[in-house]
Amino acid sequence: MLLENKVALITGSGRGIGRAMALLFAQEGAAVFLTARTGSELAAVEKEITSQGGMAAHATADLTLEMDVERVFSVAEKKFGRVDILVNNAGHYGPVVPVEEYPLDEFDKVIAVHLRAAFLLSKLSLPGMYARKSGVILNVSSLSAKAAFPWGSAYAAAKAGLLGLTRYTAAEAARNGVRVNALCPGPVTETAMSKELGNTLAKRLNVSPEEQLKGFLGSILQGRGQTAMEIAQAALFLCSDMSSAMVGQSINVDGGAAFY
Repeated sequence: MLLENKVALITGSGRGIGRAMALLFAQEGAAVFLTARTGSELAAVEKEITSQGGMAAHATADLTLEMDVERVFSVAEKKFGRVDILVNNAGHYGPVVPVEEYPLDEFDKVIAVHLRAAFLLSKLSLPGMYARKSGVILNVSSLSAKAAFPWGSAYAAAKAGLLGLTRYTAAEAARNGVRVNALCPGPVTETAMSKELGNTLAKRLNVSPEEQLKGFLGSILQGRGQTAMEIAQAALFLCSDMSSAMVGQSINVDGGAAFY
């Protein structure tokens, strides 16, 4: 198994991409610590993992709050002894409005849950990883960090910030045995966030949700969205020794939408 005897802390793991990662990592031998805002979703994922013989635990948290970030990391360490793999996946799209209409408090919230929480969790994880001379941090960014779309400035800024955080943390961590990389998923159309966003965009464009989705997917080489499991499989690669020479990279899993 690719992650045997590893401990993975995955944020935003109650549903969508985070859930898919948690299930796959557990299948590959990792003990998985789950965190998100909704306890019922976390409990369901934990049950899925443990019913198949895997190891999992969870704690709810609002990762915009520093105290919650610190508490979650502390509970994960107490439960499993350490964190070998940190996946910063938690996310929130925010209002679908132009820059001049974007509320500052909402902008701050989006930056906090994506970028600030990833920074804080990395800060908490690195000392232990350095002491063991081993560890992986994976930041889940987005196609939005590399392409331009209207009405999502905070999300794009946060995801682009994650790429900068990835590069600089990788530069500091590499000689200490820790690898840091990023994933840039394209549209994972099965997730609740993607569906909600599509419906909102359709209303703004005065088209049907089906028309909006067809137009967007038509701009991608494969002509389709990505699945949560496709993203999880790429994450597994980056968090395992299969990618042992990959440091500071941002890998697109987007069906051919961006090329850098």
